[in-house]
Amino acid sequence: MAAANAGGAGLGGFIIPIAFLVIFYVFAIRPQKKREKEIREMRESLRVGDEVITIGGIYGKIVKLKDDMVTIEVGANKTKIDLTKWAIGSTINKQETKENNEEK
Repeated sequence: MAAANAGGAGLGGFIIPIAFLVIFYVFAIRPQKKREKEIREMRESLRVGDEVITIGGIYGKIVKLKDDMVTIEVGANKTKIDLTKWAIGSTINKQETKENNEEK
């Protein structure tokens, strides 16, 4: 009888940590991987003429693309800055901006 109780307690001791790992995976790891995939796809689909925002907060327009390098044009003086692709934080879609202005 004592051996049966010890075996049952051991199984219960594994269920709680496994449940915490599953919850942690569902709420932390999985959404992070999905976000990283979206960012990677956005950076791979960059084209000349796209307006972007860097991770440092600089707004600019892409004027030149190489393998891993991006040249953006910023400001009224059209200053050109060379960046790596991973420094691009997001793109600004002109169509979405026009649709938002029409709704207001």
